[in-house]
Amino acid sequence: MSVVIAHRNTSRALARRTLASLGLACALCVGAGCEIAGLASVMVESYKRSSTRLVPAEYRGLEGKNFAVIVSADRVIQSDNPNLVSRMQVAISERLREHAGGAGYVPPDIMLAYLGANPRWAAKPFGDIAEELGVERLIIVELLDFRLHEPGNPHIWNGAAAATVGVIEADGPLPDEFLFRSQQRVMFPDGDGYGPLDFSASFVSMRLQTRLLDRVTWLFYDHQEPYYPSY
Repeated sequence: MSVVIAHRNTSRALARRTLASLGLACALCVGAGCEIAGLASVMVESYKRSSTRLVPAEYRGLEGKNFAVIVSADRVIQSDNPNLVSRMQVAISERLREHAGGAGYVPPDIMLAYLGANPRWAAKPFGDIAEELGVERLIIVELLDFRLHEPGNPHIWNGAAAATVGVIEADGPLPDEFLFRSQQRVMFPDGDGYGPLDFSASFVSMRLQTRLLDRVTWLFYDHQEPYYPSY
């Protein structure tokens, strides 16, 4: 009888050891699974930080249409940045010509000549301007802000640029009204405490112009952006 009891005790002990081993194995598997999942998450995050994603256009109405771009700014902005309007006029027009799928466009030199010959263009109905230019789409970019630093503090760069973007559809029922509007704002540098010893004024200005150019033109065509854009 004692032998039988001893055998039963041994079986129970073996069962307990087996269950403990299985529990440890499961724990190790779960731990390994967590480590694999964590590694995969890190790899995905690393991929995102070094890669881009496709962002669709917000307005596709330039496709198959003739268009013109007008860039404007108040006298203060133009006084502080004499060539800003003409540079943005050229850059925006050429970028959209290349990527927005329009049938044709008014070249920036002709557009600048038109604006110079019509200094009171802003008082005209937009539909009339589009008709004079022979376009179905008129894009108005108004620069609202362009500064390299806070007023009175030229020793620390704190650049900002902002613009409103509006589109007139001259071949539609409301040729004098904006049928698409967007406001864009960018900044540079991305961190605090940078001054003239770190970046020149011209460098800060060009970075602001490039960032604003991207934000304005990206509205009109599908494009790639970083997963975590800095502007």
